[in-house]
Amino acid sequence: MADRRPTERTHHGHTFVDEYEWLRAADDPEVIAHLEAENAWTQAQLAHLEPLRDRIFHEIKDRTLESDLSVPVRQGDHWYYVRTVEGQQYPLHARVPVSGPDDWTPPSLDPGEVPAGEQVLLDQNAEAEGHDFFSLGSFAVSGDGGRLVYAVDTTGDERYTVRVRDLTTGADLPDTIEQTFPGAVISPDGRYVFYPTVDDAWRPDRIWRHEVGQPASDDVMVLEEPDERFWLGVGLSRDDRFLQIELGSKSTSESWILEANDPAGEFRVVWERREGVEYTVEPTLLPGRGPALLILHNERAQNFELVTAEVPPAGAGPADPAAAAVVVPHDPDVRLEAVDAFSTHVVLAVRRDATPRVAVVALDGLVPGVPWTARELEFDEPLHSAELAANPEFATPALRVHGTSFVTPPTVYDIDLATGERVVRKRQEVLGGYDPRDYAQSREWATAEDGTRVPISLVWKRDAVTLDAAGTGADPAPLLLYGYGAYEISMDPYFSVPRLSLLDRGVVFAVAHVRGGGEMGRAWYEGGRLDRKRNTFTDFVACAEHLVGTGWTTPERMVADGGSAGGLLMGAVANLAPEKFAGVLAGVPFVDALTSILDPSLPLTVVEWEEWGNPLADPEVYEYMRSYSPYENVPDDASHYPRILAVTSLHDTRVLYVEPAKWVARLRAAGAPALLKIEMSAGHGGVSGRYARWEEIAFEHAWTLQTLGLAES
Repeated sequence: MADRRPTERTHHGHTFVDEYEWLRAADDPEVIAHLEAENAWTQAQLAHLEPLRDRIFHEIKDRTLESDLSVPVRQGDHWYYVRTVEGQQYPLHARVPVSGPDDWTPPSLDPGEVPAGEQVLLDQNAEAEGHDFFSLGSFAVSGDGGRLVYAVDTTGDERYTVRVRDLTTGADLPDTIEQTFPGAVISPDGRYVFYPTVDDAWRPDRIWRHEVGQPASDDVMVLEEPDERFWLGVGLSRDDRFLQIELGSKSTSESWILEANDPAGEFRVVWERREGVEYTVEPTLLPGRGPALLILHNERAQNFELVTAEVPPAGAGPADPAAAAVVVPHDPDVRLEAVDAFSTHVVLAVRRDATPRVAVVALDGLVPGVPWTARELEFDEPLHSAELAANPEFATPALRVHGTSFVTPPTVYDIDLATGERVVRKRQEVLGGYDPRDYAQSREWATAEDGTRVPISLVWKRDAVTLDAAGTGADPAPLLLYGYGAYEISMDPYFSVPRLSLLDRGVVFAVAHVRGGGEMGRAWYEGGRLDRKRNTFTDFVACAEHLVGTGWTTPERMVADGGSAGGLLMGAVANLAPEKFAGVLAGVPFVDALTSILDPSLPLTVVEWEEWGNPLADPEVYEYMRSYSPYENVPDDASHYPRILAVTSLHDTRVLYVEPAKWVARLRAAGAPALLKIEMSAGHGGVSGRYARWEEIAFEHAWTLQTLGLAES
């Protein structure tokens, strides 16, 4: 039980008494002692689950091909791939030479053997040696293949150190750049490194140019963004012709370009920013026209449209958006999410019917002034995810596509752009005799409070769940209901080896595609943000009620699950409808939302105002957020609440550990059965290393199974 040390926070005439704000002092030994006591309490309460955790860990391990490698991807004169080795926590990055300029068929490599001619570029295990945590934040090879720029974080706070490796000798150069943000790139000639840094609120606000071989103190700032709503990132176009800087808030964006053969030159803006207009830029070469820009934007096009524009010449100022030509018009039923250019085709990432798809446009035969015709790639399953995979080469004759579903393991396809022929290059192997035909997936629709139909995806093992003639549950099954619902992020169908440990024990896994996500297009996102945020919570409850009403499960056999912004959803749902669930699993949960969004000095706060509103300046936003912020709405008596497990990390910079720590303290004081597990050496994504991650998953699965009454399974 945490001490109660009341402090007051007053805004817009309202005073909130916060009894646990003292837990924010991460450098206070008393706070650390409390967090360690929380861990000890949780371990003691769940010690009886250790045998189950051990079984689940070994189930995950035994189903995983531990020595494996990715499908090689061509870049320049080499095939690049990532390889894992049994017994090692982290992958290694390697390459082998191409056999010639016309070698476009990836080599067939044996996962259990070291390929002939392999050059290991970076072994993450060696880099992680001596550290409890390791994360790779940047990895880019120069166009000439001679240098590698990479960045590492060994604490979990997402502050990365950039280094440069000479790939001829395999040795690191003296260049070391501290305190960077992920996403460093290297110019094609290997002479310059471009990287972002952050301000005091952990916002990437500057892009720097570093000349290899020179001290970091001589680095040149090439762009600074003073508006605290905007993040910056830097990249290189697929054809290696342009360096690009992208700036974006939650609702406005801006792009800058620079010829890559002049890396010491001045970046220039493509379109000047206009409030509320988002756009991205993809340089390309159009037949009969030459260099051009493909621009995906949402001005008067809620679901975005694609236009072509001239490359603004150096010194000529920004391009005129009115001069752009529409080639893929806006469609209210199809969300255009991304565009990728190749020498003979343009590829679109589109979303239709709550499903992510890939569409291809052939550049031959295009008629000026006539909209482009995009051909969607077809897959056999009604519930699936398809996306463009790694395709670094602009002149590739084959398109690399990644596909998966809830029952089909991740599959890599190469699609011949000339003939359409499809070749399966790799399907993730699942050991132990996995057969996708033993499992089923389906889509259902719940009805929200306002009549909106909300999609639900379900997956289960056929012989473990009994269905009626209508295809819904005949005998209520234990069910895990997952939700997120923020930032227009979609929870698309995906395969999971660890999930099999739940499905094989008879658990149905369901995803509530609530508003605030992007599953149904931009309008779906708009319907669950700002002053419509409560739709996210009530949609989730409506999905739970639908699953009970159609016989899939009962409240006593259902656990809610969500992380980060989905953790806010979990906290809100626990307050809104505690009787609907047997348990709530909240990962790195954003449960003290109002306190955080009121403090612009905290990481992410200002950029988040466009997602949640600004309660510091607007009393209506303050009252609205106060009405749903989980921490502030825990009642004095929460003894009727479901079991709650919150999982967090001490060094998380996105959702500070103090939020779930305060939330659990208040829940427990109110009589709720709440537990806190905090990783003392991890970040927002949890522990690093695959075996450590499997142990963390096994811990959460065991708690879930216990809550569902399956602890003996």
